[in-house]
Amino acid sequence: MSFNPFAIADTCLLIDWAYWRRRDVLFKLFNTVFIPEAVLREVRSEQTIEWVATSLAEGYLALITETSDVIELATRLVERTRLIPGLRGVDMPEAICLAIGKLRGYVVLTENRGALMAVDLLEELSSVTVWRSLEIIREVIKRGLINEEPEKIFKEYEVDTKHRFPRTDLEVVLHELKG
Repeated sequence: MSFNPFAIADTCLLIDWAYWRRRDVLFKLFNTVFIPEAVLREVRSEQTIEWVATSLAEGYLALITETSDVIELATRLVERTRLIPGLRGVDMPEAICLAIGKLRGYVVLTENRGALMAVDLLEELSSVTVWRSLEIIREVIKRGLINEEPEKIFKEYEVDTKHRFPRTDLEVVLHELKG
């Protein structure tokens, strides 16, 4: 996979990252992280609003307006995820992120399990790259943007954000980073 310097983030990821002390390392990994207007409307916490507003003003985050082709694809994705038994439904803001990821090739940044499942199960999303915080931090460490013990970084993230990584997934990433 070639690395796309652009990403698109959903609400759950922005909320978590707003609380991490190293949150701005995200902007060393991506030239710009886009936020759909639908996602921005969901942001309620003061900490997240402050970080998003500052990052928008500094040009690290950028708003992206949903176009008709994005809305059409996102609507189909919402419908499809609600028709497949066992697949967690995706709501419109996450579906917009997936649609933009597909149409523009942006890396989709999310913690939403429905979005993660949709990429694995829906053929039309098979080309979309989706990263959780786990994969973002892995990439940050691999690129040398943070040069500390990986275990320490992941633990710090969990403490700051109250987000626990799935243990098995974390162990796989730690093993990968150790070589």
